[in-house]
Amino acid sequence: MPLPASVSRESARNPDYFPGLGLALPLGIQHVLAMFVSNLTPPIIIAGAAGFGFGSPDPSELIYMIQMAMLFAGIATLMQTVGLGPIGARLPLVQGTSFAYIPVMIPIVAGKGVGAMAALTTAALIGGLVHGALSVFVGRVRFALPPLITGLVVLMIGLSLMRIGVQYSAGGVPAIGTPAYGAGASWLLASVVVFATLGLKFFARGIWSTASVLLGLAAGYLAALAMGRISFAAVADAPLAMVPQPFHFGIAFSASAILGFVLTGFVSSIESIGDVEAICEGTAGRPATDAELKGAVAADGVGTALAAVFGAMPNTTFSQNVGLIAITGMMSRHVVTLGAVFLIVCGLVPKIGAVITTIPIEVLGGGVIVMFGMVASAALSMLAGVTWNQRNMLVFGVPLSLALGLQLEPAAVTYLPETARILATSGVLPAAVLAIVLNLVLPAETADEEATSASPASSGVTG
Repeated sequence: MPLPASVSRESARNPDYFPGLGLALPLGIQHVLAMFVSNLTPPIIIAGAAGFGFGSPDPSELIYMIQMAMLFAGIATLMQTVGLGPIGARLPLVQGTSFAYIPVMIPIVAGKGVGAMAALTTAALIGGLVHGALSVFVGRVRFALPPLITGLVVLMIGLSLMRIGVQYSAGGVPAIGTPAYGAGASWLLASVVVFATLGLKFFARGIWSTASVLLGLAAGYLAALAMGRISFAAVADAPLAMVPQPFHFGIAFSASAILGFVLTGFVSSIESIGDVEAICEGTAGRPATDAELKGAVAADGVGTALAAVFGAMPNTTFSQNVGLIAITGMMSRHVVTLGAVFLIVCGLVPKIGAVITTIPIEVLGGGVIVMFGMVASAALSMLAGVTWNQRNMLVFGVPLSLALGLQLEPAAVTYLPETARILATSGVLPAAVLAIVLNLVLPAETADEEATSASPASSGVTG
């Protein structure tokens, strides 16, 4: 929604400005709508990979994870907007469940049921604490992470997850091997979501466009309801309120999980720094301060650790909300604070999570196809400014080829120890580590070499 003429440009660029409840409340809810589906998708994917997700006889654990995703996204957002000592940037940063960790989490829990969640949440707790503790050093290593590297990491996240969108759209993992998998009715529901989302995004305005993914899911849900695919039994059984349970899934130590979370947390912190700089430079017209950068990363880590104690997934800043700030021009952190309070309230009401579990897996698949496609597109946008000489093509191409190949063919490293095998086939981590090493070790190309590499004949490209 556009800002009224009564709000000056100077006021809108001030993080401490409060525009009044009448404007702040709808702007805050708009932020929640922009991130709502993305925030809930990771726990749904992880529960499905473990075997207690959509279609399982007892949805109670899935409902709990969905509730925790909302609750701790709200709490972590408050850490950013209100702050707690050195924790928090005190900027309008929206926190949510991170996609970056999914490729690492899936091998940890795949097919192992609820019992595998203990190792995952314990690793998230340790990784979050390390993440927060190292926040003061992150700015010093940014030289090792140019757009060539960060773009590759984001691209690997998108590529690693695209298979999930297709599986969900075809009927979900439980349907694989049955006549129901890939049925026309399943793809019809997924298509309704995709086309409704695209239509709203490009032909609607205001909040209808901003919340296009959420409204696209609503369109698919209505189509499923008309087809008799919705059951509200879980909603009737869910309580009206809940209290989060510390160490809900228990405690278990896994070296591969801990190492994976620590390394991925480092990558996540770089994304958060980029979001802070985008807000400050793009909306406020000034560079971000060291305190803002350190506070943002510290809130990432502490928010992840706190969420893990109660069984939630890692948190990070959400870039789509940074884009929303650029669109509205309103940089007030108090606007996002109201959205955080709304998320916390939703997280304490299990009926909301139960309603979400009634969404057919194919409907969610349509939304996931859109979201993960956008992740890959965002990576290409990050890579657009890279100079594509032969050196950079090798730094990008070799890690991409090896990491994606190992993820597609995990049996190729069957004889590695379990920890090394899980990390090697995660996709994101081997790509990031190898690309960083190559970028630091390989010498820069000279001007003559760059000119030669730009020639189609020298690069082997023909018409």
